[in-house]
Amino acid sequence: MRIPSRMEKIFRCEWANRGPREMAYHDREWGVPVHDDRLLFEFLILEGAQAGLSWSIVLKKREALRKAFDEFEPAKVACYGKEKIQKLLENPELIRNPAKIVSAVRNARSFLQVQKEFGSFDCYVWRFVDGKTIHNKWRRMDEVPARTPLSDKLSKDLQRRGFSFVGSTICYAFMQAVGMVNDHVIQCFRHRELVGGG
Repeated sequence: MRIPSRMEKIFRCEWANRGPREMAYHDREWGVPVHDDRLLFEFLILEGAQAGLSWSIVLKKREALRKAFDEFEPAKVACYGKEKIQKLLENPELIRNPAKIVSAVRNARSFLQVQKEFGSFDCYVWRFVDGKTIHNKWRRMDEVPARTPLSDKLSKDLQRRGFSFVGSTICYAFMQAVGMVNDHVIQCFRHRELVGGG
């Protein structure tokens, strides 16, 4: 995938123009199909961490979060006890919301159960879109929904399996991030590339 230089006249989704982190994330990651369980877990936790905050804050803290959460290895995070959770709460580089940190540990445990049942979280979550990206055709970002009946369904199923911070809006943001849906506006250069890539 060729990444355009900042000097090129190229159309991106409006939110990607807020800064270099957003631009890099938009150009390299957002909407790219993810089938790696570790990365799927990372995005699930990051989207939950975003609740009530801006994605810019999450991107700014992403490296610190990766380091603090053992690179988002679910098997490691699932083993965190009270002492580790307290250390995370005292780390000034993180989003120090107690409910979100406890949720990450709980979600890691639920994630492992899903892996056990389905062979991988990838197999589980991609069933909701029949294994294929849904390519939407939005002309403006204000047309993009915050949630859909499909994200409602995913949210309910995750909650039934013990996950938290997985409301429908968070689930839809997760689906966008991991390429289950392509919500780049049709004028964006990434929309065409992702449609071309399947």
